[in-house]
Amino acid sequence: MEDILERQFLDHSVQKLRQYTERIATCLAQLNEGQVWSRGGENENAVGNLVLHLCGNVRQWIVSGVGGKPDKRDRDREFDARGGVPIPELMERLRGTVEEAVLVIGGVPKERLAERLLLQQYDVSVLEAIYHVVEHFSMHTGQILFITKMLAGTDLGFYAHLRSIAAHGQKTP
Repeated sequence: MEDILERQFLDHSVQKLRQYTERIATCLAQLNEGQVWSRGGENENAVGNLVLHLCGNVRQWIVSGVGGKPDKRDRDREFDARGGVPIPELMERLRGTVEEAVLVIGGVPKERLAERLLLQQYDVSVLEAIYHVVEHFSMHTGQILFITKMLAGTDLGFYAHLRSIAAHGQKTP
């Protein structure tokens, strides 16, 4: 039973990272370069900054931390950027980083899930590192969705299938 739960955790983590990546792709397809790099104020992040930040976080925690590859992250640079990375390149970087992470997560044997790592001065297990990355990715994906809805003025349609259920008098799950 334990093997099944561990595999479900790893597989679900991979599935969620891929799902969130595609939702971000949908957002980037709705925005132009100016919108991707626009900020409401200096204390806010642009969609472009959030994508760069997700790449840095996933690479540092999963590809480097769990996978053992060198960590070359410059976290401040992710937030300091004010453009210069076109939308297709942002998406290519995100997809590439997530796919590297997917290979690492998919290859984690159950024995490593309790192994301790030191990441950003946090003492975490491999399981906790993966959980952190999926949760962190989810949070920033939600921010990107919100920003996109505000800038594009449109529903992104991720839950359109639930509208048809409600239209037929059924309660949505």
